[in-house]
Amino acid sequence: MLTPDQHQALARELHQAEQTRVQVEHFSKRFPAMEMADSYAIQRAWVQIKLSEGRRILGHKIGLTSRAMQISSQITEPDYGALTDDMLFPEGADIPLQRFILPRVEVELAFILGKALRGPGVSIFDVLAATDYVVPAIEIIDARIEQLDHVTKAPRKVLDTIADNAANAGIVLGGRPVKPDAVDLRWCGALLYKNGVIEESGLTAAVLNHPANGVAWLANKLAPHGEGLAAGEVVLAGSFTRPVAAAAGDTFHADYGPLGAIAFRFM
Repeated sequence: MLTPDQHQALARELHQAEQTRVQVEHFSKRFPAMEMADSYAIQRAWVQIKLSEGRRILGHKIGLTSRAMQISSQITEPDYGALTDDMLFPEGADIPLQRFILPRVEVELAFILGKALRGPGVSIFDVLAATDYVVPAIEIIDARIEQLDHVTKAPRKVLDTIADNAANAGIVLGGRPVKPDAVDLRWCGALLYKNGVIEESGLTAAVLNHPANGVAWLANKLAPHGEGLAAGEVVLAGSFTRPVAAAAGDTFHADYGPLGAIAFRFM
C-alpha cells in the first residue's frame, strides 16, 4: 500500500498531465507495491482536486464490463470512475481535440436516476425502479498515463487505468430518452460510424448480461466508502463496443435504432 501523501502526489501528477496534455509514466511500474485500493484512493484524490477548483459531480461511469475486457485486464469485476460537469458535451457539438491527449470513442447507455441508490444489497430491480429514464450515450476516454511504457513498451496495468479515473474524459448524451421498462434493455444495439464508415457495432447484453447490472454493482461497490448514487446522477453503464480512436476532423455518428442517434465532430 502507498501512503496518503503518495496518493495526493500522484493525483496532482494526473491533474497536471490532463492540463498540459503530457502523459506520465506508469504508476504500477514506479510503485510495485501498489494495490487496487491505492488506485481508487488516487482517483478520489484527483476528483477532490477538481471539486476544489469548482467542478461538480455529474455522475459515474462503469468500465471493463465485458468478460473479454476483464480477462485481458486480468481482473474479475468492472471498474468505475467519476464524471464531472465539464466532461459533458452537447449532442451535435464540435468537440475541441485539444481537450484530450489520445481520445477514443465508446458506445454506451446512460441511466439517469430519479431516486438515490445506496448499497449494500442493491439489485437490478432496485436500479430499474430508481431510474427516471435511459438515454443513448457516447463516452470519450483518454489516457493521462502512458498506454505503453516509453522505455519497456509494456502496456499499462488496470491499476494505472483505475487511478486515471477509469480513463474517462468526456460524455455526449443524445437520441431518444426512454423509460427503463419501455424497451428490453438487453437487446438495444448500436452502429458506430466514423467519417461515414461503420467501425463498430454491439449489443447491450454484452454489458454484464444487462446494463442495469452494472449500476447495481456500482452502488454496492461504493457502499463500503459511505458513498452512493444520488438522484439526478448520470451513470454510464459500460461500453458495448471496442474503443475507436479519434483525430481532428473526425465525425462520429452512433445509430441506436429506435432509440435515435448521436452525432458530433472533433475539431
